[in-house]
This record gives sequence, structure tokens and C-alpha cells, in this order.
Amino acid sequence: MKKEDQRGISLFQRYLTVWVLLCMIIGVLLGKFLPRVPAFLNQLEFAHVSIPMAILIWIMIYPMMLKVDFRSIRYVGKNSKGLFVTWIANWLVKPFTMYVIAAFFFLVVFKALISPELAHQYLAGAVLLGAAPCTAMVFVWSTLAKGNPTYTVVQVATNDLIILIAFVPIVKFLLGVSNVSVPYDTLVLSVVLFIVIPLAGGILTRIFVSKRKGSEYFENVFVHKFDSVTNIGLLLTLVLIFMGRSDPFLIIRSMLF
Repeated sequence: MKKEDQRGISLFQRYLTVWVLLCMIIGVLLGKFLPRVPAFLNQLEFAHVSIPMAILIWIMIYPMMLKVDFRSIRYVGKNSKGLFVTWIANWLVKPFTMYVIAAFFFLVVFKALISPELAHQYLAGAVLLGAAPCTAMVFVWSTLAKGNPTYTVVQVATNDLIILIAFVPIVKFLLGVSNVSVPYDTLVLSVVLFIVIPLAGGILTRIFVSKRKGSEYFENVFVHKFDSVTNIGLLLTLVLIFMGRSDPFLIIRSMLF
């Protein structure tokens, strides 16, 4: 790959796969040799939501929310076909196809390899993943594809608004079909913690900094101060997740599935 083709990707980002694998290994080792650490962290939860995990996800999401300018919604009418394709794929296709594919593999193909309880846990994870568009990756892939930054922001802004309304009922319905019981307070709290709070923080930061230093400073200087924060949050989140899985064979099995 030529150097000019790698614009927008730092050295750290190019080798992100390596850092991800290292963090997974570190998490497993910490969970195996320092089990009191994950045991203590597991106690810090509210409505079945891990508070340490919420903090790390804030660190991961907040820089991306800074890039969302809801004033861009006024451009929704321009090239609306692409927006409709995105909305339909994200909310009427992806969650349900994710459920069907996951159910087929976890409950049929691998039925003899994993217990019914574990199969339903994996299925629930697939449902949550399928119903949650990844804001961070939209910006990343748009940058790599040299996409239209304004149009990208419009897509992200509209999807962030839709997720506030559609996420809970879609997930509750699919988990109900899967016979997985998740309380409404857990789902609502997840939306508030992982979407509303970071989004509100990004909006308030944009307003405050833009008023004091100007929009040009915010877009060209301030936002880029947090370029590495998302990656750090991601890696620490992986360490935390894999600390709770001290069995290396369980890790491998999780990766395969």
C-alpha cells in the first residue's frame, strides 16, 4: 500500500489488530492470575449494567459524538435516497437478519457443541449487536473511503435520533422471541448511559467551545485532540471484557462463534 493511500490512518490504527489481540490476552491473564480484580469490578453495576464498562464506553464514544452536528439534519432532503437505504438497512433489515442468522447457527448448527443457556446468551449478544449501529465505524469507513464528511454527519445524526426510539422495542421484541428475559429498566438505562449521555455531552461541548473559540477552531483543532481517546477506550474495554473469561478455550470458542 502506498503512503498516500494511508492518509487518515495513524501507525497505531494500522496495527490496531495487534493491540486488540494483546489486550484480549492481557485481560485473560488478569482474570486468571488476579481473579479478585474482575470479581470486584463485577460488583459495580446498576440494573445489570456494569458501571466501569459504561465509563469506558463513554471514553470510547464521546470523541465520536463531538463530530455529530445536529444542524446538519437540515440537509436531510439532499440525496435522501442514500439516507432511506441506511435507515431501512439499519432498522428494518439488520436486526432481524442478525437474529435469524444467529439463531440458525447457535440453536441449530452448533446445538451439539454448546449448552442451551450459552446458546441463548450468544443469541442475545447478537441481537444487541444487530440493533446498535456503530457510530464510530461510520466515521472511520467514511474517512477511508474518502466519503462526503457532511453527508456522513447527516447519516450519523439521524441514526442517533432513531436509536433513541427504536432500539429498546426492537431488542425487547427479538429477545422475547428468543426467550431471553431482559428488564426494560436495563434496556432503557443502556440507551441513556451509552447514547443519551455521550450525545448530550458532545452537543454541549460543541456549543460551549464553538461559542468561546469559534466553529473553525472546534472542527479543525479541538475535535482532533481526542483522536486517540476512542482507541484507548476500545482497548481498555477489551481488557475488562476478557478479564471475566479466564478460560482460554472459552475465549477461542467465543471468537469462533
